[in-house]
Amino acid sequence: MENAYPGSNILVVTLTNGESKRVEAQSDEDTLREAMEVLTDMFGPNIPDANGILVPRWWNNRFQRGSYSNYPIISNLQVARHIKAPVGRIFFTGEHTSERFNGYVHGGYFSGIDSSKELLEEMRKDKERKSESQTLLLEPLLALTECNIPTQLYLSGKFGMAEPIFP
Repeated sequence: MENAYPGSNILVVTLTNGESKRVEAQSDEDTLREAMEVLTDMFGPNIPDANGILVPRWWNNRFQRGSYSNYPIISNLQVARHIKAPVGRIFFTGEHTSERFNGYVHGGYFSGIDSSKELLEEMRKDKERKSESQTLLLEPLLALTECNIPTQLYLSGKFGMAEPIFP
């Protein structure tokens, strides 16, 4: 995560298949202890202790069941762009639409930011279009204000008397 959040000192580890099931079944404390053992083996005993851990338990989540998206190797950026392309007023976002971090939680986060920017831009354009169309509708009315218009308009009343529409 150093490239995404410089100075954050966040380490992201991805486990798959049986290993992810094994780690999900143990406590966060056991996972943290195991991770520190691996890091100590890799970098030596003089590394700082981690001050926290987050273990998402995707295999046990009834909405995920351990799933994540994974494009085939033959895919290119155009595939991702097609998947996230809006359909009318419906915008798609999530880790599956991330070109850079596809299949990862932070890919979903960044994708959400990108989609919100696109949505705000569309809203701005829509507001401009509505403003332009209102201006086009008002132009003939504005031209009439330069003419001599009666100060009162009347409709023929029920009893044959004139009723003012507006004074």
